[in-house]
Amino acid sequence: MSAMTGSDPADDDRVARRSNDPVDEAGSARATVDPHGIVTGWSKGARRLLGYRSAEIIGRPAALLLAGEPPTQTLRSLRTLPRWNGAVRLLHRDGHRLTVDLLAHRREPEQEQVPDSGEDVGVGEWFLVSSLARPVSPTQDDALVMWAFARSPSATALYDTGLRLRRANADMERVIGLPEAAMQGLRVSEIVVDPEGDRTEECMRRALETGEQQHLRQALHLVGHDRESIWTTSFTPVRDTEGTVRGVLLSAHDMTEEHLARERLALLNDASVRIGSTLDLARTAQELADVAVPRLADFVTVDLLPAIEGGDDPPTGPPTSPVMLRRVANQSVLEGCPEAVVEYGALAAYPDESPAAECLAADRPLIRKVTEPAIGRWASQVPDRADRVRRYGFHSVLAVPMRARGITLGVATFSRHRRPEPFEQDDLLLGEEITARAAVCIDNARRYTRERRTSLTLQSSLLPQRLPPQAAVDVASRYLPASTQAGVGGDWFDVIPLSGARVALVVGDVVGHGIQASATMGRLRTAVRTLADVDLPPDELLTHLDDLVIHLSAEAERAADTDGGIGATCLYAVYDPVSRRCTLARAGHPVPALTTPDGTVEFLDVPAGPPLGLGGLPFEATEIELPEGSVLALYTDGLVEARGRDIDEGLNVLRATLARQNPSLEDTCDTVLRTLLPERPTDDVALLMARTRALDAAHVATWDVPSHPASVAETRKNACRQLDLWGMDEAAFVTELIVSELVTNAIRYGGAPIQLRLIRDRNLICEVSDASSTAPHLRRARTFDEGGRGLLLVAQLTQSWGTRHTYSGKTIWAEQEIPASP
Repeated sequence: MSAMTGSDPADDDRVARRSNDPVDEAGSARATVDPHGIVTGWSKGARRLLGYRSAEIIGRPAALLLAGEPPTQTLRSLRTLPRWNGAVRLLHRDGHRLTVDLLAHRREPEQEQVPDSGEDVGVGEWFLVSSLARPVSPTQDDALVMWAFARSPSATALYDTGLRLRRANADMERVIGLPEAAMQGLRVSEIVVDPEGDRTEECMRRALETGEQQHLRQALHLVGHDRESIWTTSFTPVRDTEGTVRGVLLSAHDMTEEHLARERLALLNDASVRIGSTLDLARTAQELADVAVPRLADFVTVDLLPAIEGGDDPPTGPPTSPVMLRRVANQSVLEGCPEAVVEYGALAAYPDESPAAECLAADRPLIRKVTEPAIGRWASQVPDRADRVRRYGFHSVLAVPMRARGITLGVATFSRHRRPEPFEQDDLLLGEEITARAAVCIDNARRYTRERRTSLTLQSSLLPQRLPPQAAVDVASRYLPASTQAGVGGDWFDVIPLSGARVALVVGDVVGHGIQASATMGRLRTAVRTLADVDLPPDELLTHLDDLVIHLSAEAERAADTDGGIGATCLYAVYDPVSRRCTLARAGHPVPALTTPDGTVEFLDVPAGPPLGLGGLPFEATEIELPEGSVLALYTDGLVEARGRDIDEGLNVLRATLARQNPSLEDTCDTVLRTLLPERPTDDVALLMARTRALDAAHVATWDVPSHPASVAETRKNACRQLDLWGMDEAAFVTELIVSELVTNAIRYGGAPIQLRLIRDRNLICEVSDASSTAPHLRRARTFDEGGRGLLLVAQLTQSWGTRHTYSGKTIWAEQEIPASP
């Protein structure tokens, strides 16, 4: 623009001649016109064309330069098109008319209203240009064309209609490795002996027959080139002045670098998707090897330092010599990985001069050419590996240390023995990138393994190691941790002996996985045992447990400063073998299954209470009578819920499995797990099965006691007679004292009705019930007190004693060990 708008010195032509610029500025006429048709720029070429100096024309309407009114079609085009070209008749300064070819460019595509016209015109200036260059001779043009053909930056060759080469430029000579004279008169299939030569000639024939340009993408093995190269080739029909096809122009562009770059990006993308699909360390290493073969290497091995096994951190600094590594993965282009010497899981020593040991010592990736002297040095230390290297023709090795979060985990070794080209710097960067991705995933798996091991240890210590002995039920249990992907959860079960030969059966599930879930599970299990020791009814026990979960959630939120609370479900059941009645309550937990002795399976209709931790909602208990030999199945939701299967389907499978009679509870547990969980579960699974027993009249004796002090003596006699019938005379003395004290307290402080019950179980249990809810307690008697020592004697003479409240009063019980038979 500056050349068009500056001053117009009289010596413009002389300045142009003195300039060193090879571009002739006066070879074209240029001008600019604003949206209102006023000339704003004028070049010296424009002066040569029309004779006006810039001072004479700038600022004046451009219409003064026109010879007559412009055609309507031209005006319409100028309003709507970003560019226009055509012939225009102009007036010279001296008055003669001339026709010129004009090219007009509009600077801006915006529109505005021209005042008083209502028509749209382009906003912004127009740039007008017309050539003044003198035509050259056809001979000069032909020479220029031939020079351009010979020096074209793409490999170009001209073939006649017989597909014989006529001309080839310098780049084609370089690519083929032959001079033009050696190729003239030959066909493509004769110049390049490659299967792609036939495809090339097919495209050339199609171009000649159809007269349309053809395109082809080819992979070629050219003589003199180390590697396969990728080319995009165009075939353009060459026509004479009459439109007859006289030949075909072949133009080829080397796309090898672009192809390799795309391949590397595709490999990186594939690695990001495929590597780290699980938290299994060995599988992650194998995914690295699988991704790299065959696109990067012919043989890949992944070896880890043995110190990281089990999730521990390896020692800092370079490894000691010789480097000991454990093989966790390998892959090969050859079936079965015959190149591998070290077996999966084996620990092997790597000499200092091996690529694996060298890269670990240097703590950086490296490329090594496999030479005979290097193989000879290895042969003295690892002859079997040196033999495989010679046998399969290894020629290039890339070794990359596996590092993540500042810790060296091992080494990935990439080798080539089928691909002829050695590893290059781009390959090193690619191998380093995918190895780094795998190293992070392996470190995640290692850390997860450590946390999982800690969680499993914690959970195992919190679960019952051995179910306590009791006579109410026969039990069998199973606990199956979740798969490594999901993590250890907070499922638990428990069997708690209660007073009166009763037993509590518990199954619970803490929401979430990991150490936090296991720790919460332990706290809830302890709380359940504590509340069970108080002999609370199931619904009351769940209410207290619900309060505890609310408090734990509040503590967790304050500690972590988050809104995430703790959630849990629980099923609590109490079975009495004397009455054969079972009381159950549940808090958001799956319903238990009951199998009766005749083989009928049903899911008990236990009211569905809310999950623990919601608060404010009541829990309800239900009581049923169970036939002796019935089997209760208590479980967590991981048993019946699975991906791709809804809970109803899982419950139906469980019902069908339990219906198959099996005398062994252990076998039944195994069958249930095998049927419902064919693979590793995604959630923890706890299963507790209990077969009920019953204590008949031969083991239980009951007496109603009149609320009168005189009845104490008669009650003692009844108890002694019953012990005599059971052959337990050795326990008579202690039992008389216990019965006397408990019945006396019931008569003195309790209320009618009063009842005495003796139960012969593993131990001898003495129970006295009355209608009062007041619980007795031990107190210290002074020297001259006449009473206050009764419960103290009971506590000293028995294994345990306590009180449990019922809806109609209370029961005081005492349990003493049965003397061994002589």
